[in-house]
Amino acid sequence: MEFNFLIFLGAAFVPMIIGFVWYGPLFGKAWMNLIGFTEESLKEGNMLVIMGLSLVFSFILAMMVQFLVVHQMGVYGTLMPAGATELTGESLELFNQIMDKYGDAHRSFKHGALHGAMAGLFFAMPVLSIQAMFERKKAKYIFINVGYWVITLALMGGIVCQWG
Repeated sequence: MEFNFLIFLGAAFVPMIIGFVWYGPLFGKAWMNLIGFTEESLKEGNMLVIMGLSLVFSFILAMMVQFLVVHQMGVYGTLMPAGATELTGESLELFNQIMDKYGDAHRSFKHGALHGAMAGLFFAMPVLSIQAMFERKKAKYIFINVGYWVITLALMGGIVCQWG
């Protein structure tokens, strides 16, 4: 397992692409009505900064998603001796044996998408729902946003698990 910048960058574009469709032709009008936006108010603000920061945050999210969808990530940490900064000796040998045998286990788009969707349902949904309830938002607002994150995290998880 190694860090693959291009895979994480590709996964980071998923929220932008899905968001363009989700908050555009699919649910754009309903979403704007629920939060009180108009076509004119959406043009306010610095879109270059908004899109740039969204890509940065999406990249960070893609890096975090790997810990949810690539189960082999936990093996290295499990074998790390207390206080050590890298595996050596017997621990490294055991790690290499495990990775030789199971390194590709559950490394598919389908598996990553499943765990990504679960992250959307069991992490994003509660967080977004709690926030929306305190903001006195309607259930439709919650469904639109949660649906976006379930699909987005499923696709990000699939990409990172298959190719990351």
